[in-house]
Amino acid sequence: MLNNIGLPGLLLIAVVVLVLFGRGKISSLMGEVGKGITAFKKGVDDGKKELEDEKADSAKDVTPAEDEKDKV
Repeated sequence: MLNNIGLPGLLLIAVVVLVLFGRGKISSLMGEVGKGITAFKKGVDDGKKELEDEKADSAKDVTPAEDEKDKV
């Protein structure tokens, strides 16, 4: 059923939504959607950075210390 909407159908739906909710309500809704997308992207970037930091912290230096070199 939704496969045959096409461009005229989408335009009709957009006009009906605009008439029902008004321009101000739709613009504020789109602003909130934009803020949500921005927050989601920031969260994903922060998660990636946190994982990279954990990998860097867990990586250990395998070179022997100065004291151990003298004992050998």
